[in-house]
Amino acid sequence: MDESPLPATIRDQWPWQPRFARANGWRMHYVDEGTGDPVVLLHGNPTWGFLYRDFVAPLTQAGHRVIIPDMVGFGLSEKPAQEEAHSLDGHIANLTALLRQLDLRRITLVCHDWGGPTGLGFALSNLDRMRALVVMSTWAWPLPPAEFHTRIFPWRMMHAPLVGPYLLGRHNALAGRGIYLSVVDRDKFRKRAQPAYDWVLPDPESRLVTWTWPRWIPLDATARALERFSWIERELAECRLPALIVWGREDDVFDHATFAGRFKQLLPHAEGPHLVTGRHFVQEDSSPEIAALIADFLARHPGER
Repeated sequence: MDESPLPATIRDQWPWQPRFARANGWRMHYVDEGTGDPVVLLHGNPTWGFLYRDFVAPLTQAGHRVIIPDMVGFGLSEKPAQEEAHSLDGHIANLTALLRQLDLRRITLVCHDWGGPTGLGFALSNLDRMRALVVMSTWAWPLPPAEFHTRIFPWRMMHAPLVGPYLLGRHNALAGRGIYLSVVDRDKFRKRAQPAYDWVLPDPESRLVTWTWPRWIPLDATARALERFSWIERELAECRLPALIVWGREDDVFDHATFAGRFKQLLPHAEGPHLVTGRHFVQEDSSPEIAALIADFLARHPGER
């Protein structure tokens, strides 16, 4: 997959030179454009760097170096066929390996969906490399879970041992239908973006991460990721990095009143929450507005050099 040229319809929207690094033995793809302090844009499940395609031009034009990794298992990165490769700590370790190899400093980390706990896992362990945080449509604490994640249908059923491989593996339900249902302008998304999310997950083996990584979402006190999320929450409450909160008004996974509000409690100095048009995959509806918010925020928070 990572050796194959992108189809022209995708390449027209994603024209940047592919770059690859080894992260804990896995081949990890990323885009690296522009100069200046780095802005690292992190996707979640089941998306890839393509989600941020409309951020590159405005952020590089504002004087930033834009880096967009594909998490291992997604996009043009290697896709391990072992479930144990897709733990939260494993993804944090992969991101850490990449950003340290690039020796990035004064990082602004933009965290969305699983990019939230993954990115924060890096940031809170590498504060000397950080400049600022941007969080949107994500979470960073163990409990309580989002009401969406407690529903038997569709969420918990989709990730059951037999139903998950059938729906998300064989039929690609999460990338093929889940993203579409979590944007506002569905007609535009279907015509412009859906093929890019389908193309990078062509078969059941490549889709394993889409139904195994979500099993790390804590639903109760016995969850295997409970300690990691508890640590993230504790450390975030002590964090004084400049921060920006951006959220979709229509987010139906992490509603803004509950989840953006919780981030504001943990980071009372943060700007926002700024509400923009968008369900969960808010970048598909409001990329120009979000990119402008980030550029303006960084212009007003130059930080110490």
